[in-house]
This record gives sequence, structure tokens and C-alpha cells, in this order.
Amino acid sequence: MTRIYPPLLCLGLLASANAAIAQQAPVQPKPTDALPSPATAVAAPAKVAPPAPVRRAIQRRTTASPIVRGVASATRAATLEPRADSFINAVQIYPWSEGAVYQVYTAPERVTDIALQPGEVLGAVAAGDTVRWVIGDTASGSGEGKRTHVLIKPFTAGLSTNIVITTDRRSYHLALTSTNRTAMTALSWTYPADQLIALRKAAEAAQAAAPVATGLTVEQLHFGYTISGDRPHWRPLRAFDDGRQTFIEFPASLAVGEAPPLFLVDAKGEVALVNYRVSGRFYVVDRIFDAAELRLGLKKQSIVRITRTGEGTARGRGA
Repeated sequence: MTRIYPPLLCLGLLASANAAIAQQAPVQPKPTDALPSPATAVAAPAKVAPPAPVRRAIQRRTTASPIVRGVASATRAATLEPRADSFINAVQIYPWSEGAVYQVYTAPERVTDIALQPGEVLGAVAAGDTVRWVIGDTASGSGEGKRTHVLIKPFTAGLSTNIVITTDRRSYHLALTSTNRTAMTALSWTYPADQLIALRKAAEAAQAAAPVATGLTVEQLHFGYTISGDRPHWRPLRAFDDGRQTFIEFPASLAVGEAPPLFLVDAKGEVALVNYRVSGRFYVVDRIFDAAELRLGLKKQSIVRITRTGEGTARGRGA
């Protein structure tokens, strides 16, 4: 017959049984169950190795070599900045000089016009940074007044590069800097050397167009001269006189190279220098001579002889 105990009764019986067992055979604790001694209750902390010393990189300040400093100094000295008193309206006018560097300020969304000399033919344009800069060229005018324009524009501010423009006349070196807003509208150059050459050519043309002498009449001229000897490029075309002065006319090639000196030849064949002046393509001698020689060269000397004859007056030929 199976008994069914209420839960409280079961608990009471179980407690009584445990008490009886405890009185009959007390349980001794096992050595392994003994409490640890105070010395071994807390484990000694493990020794931790000190961290390895951190080696800091020594930053050495590199000093530029004298050559690099010299290049930088020379470039700064050769760089020309725009000046307020060098503007004509919005165009900066630089005086062109061989080896100079011209500073150009640009800005995003602004086109800067680099205008070359009228008649100058563009060869090539090279820039240090062709990715962040837009560079192109165009032309204005026609004929001798045709003018090339190199157009530049940066993509953003804070950029810097350089540009070299070569033409059939010269080379331009420019330093480009981009700012937030300020940009040079245009720039061009004056050419002092070309102006001097133009003035010299104008003076030479005026001198060539001027008469070799004034107050001369055809009737006074004597053309009875013969020219003989060598045939250098400067050999005279003719000689004549007006009874007081002798005129020796040369080709235009006389201006190229060295001009020959003039010597008078006397009856004994001896030569002597004579005073004369140059007027355009003419030698003007303030006297009449019977024979003279033009000599040029040392080892291989070119000699051209000019001899006056008794014939050749304009009046005699017309009679």
C-alpha cells in the first residue's frame, strides 16, 4: 500500500532523519576541504615585465644646400610683381627682359589673358600643372597686326605653377598663383630692345633717303672713273665727282661685314690713307684724285682700284 505524505509531513520526517544521522556519525572534513591559510588565501600578483621603451623618431631639420639656396634667391630676384602704376586700364604692362619671371595672379571662374607682341608667332606653351589649370590660345587682328593671346584659368584657389611660352622671337617665363577672387584681367609687355632697333632702322632709312650732297647739278658731275681689280661683295658700283668732292657708291651689302679703307695712290705707286666720311652707301672724299685703292684683308687681301679718266662729264656727253 502506497502512502502519500503531505508535503509538510515529508519535510519533517526528512529533517528528523538528517539529525539522527548527524548524531550517530559526525563527518570529519577532508584535508582537501580544509580552509586555506591566510598566507595562501590570496595569490601573489604575477610579475609584469615593464613596457619596452618607446623610441621616438628624431626629426632632423634638413638644411638646403648652398646651390639650392642660390637658385631660390636668383629666382626671387628675377621675379617681377605687378605694380599699380604699371597698369593701363586693367592690363598690366611688364617690361620684357631675357630671363625675367613674371608673376601672374588668377582666380577660379576668371580668365586671364596673356597678350603677346603683334606679329609674334606662337611656338609652344608648357605648364608645370596641366591637370588643375585650363590653358588655351586664340588670336585677334589680322596681317601684321595679328596678335596671339594665351588664356589661363585655375580650377580652384591656392594653386601655384609655372608656364613657359616660346615664340619665333623670344621666350616668356611666368609664375602663376591662384587666389580666391582677385585675378589679373590681362597682361602684355613693352620691348625696349625692339624700340631701339626700330629707331635705329628709321634713322638709317632717313639717312639713306637723304641726298648724299646738296646743291649738285647734273652738269657739274664727272663720271669718268673706271673700277678694276678684285670683285668682293663690297666692290663699288661707280664713282663720280663734282669738281670739288669725289663720291664712291657701294652696294647695299656694304652694311654687312667690315668696310674697306680707302688709300690714295700717287704717281710713284705709293699709297697713303685719305680722310673720307660715310654717308649711307657712299664714301665722300673732300678732294679730287687720279687713282685710289680700296683694300681689305691681311693674308688674302682684296684690292679694288678706282682710276679717274679725262672723259665722262655730263656736259661733254650731252654735247
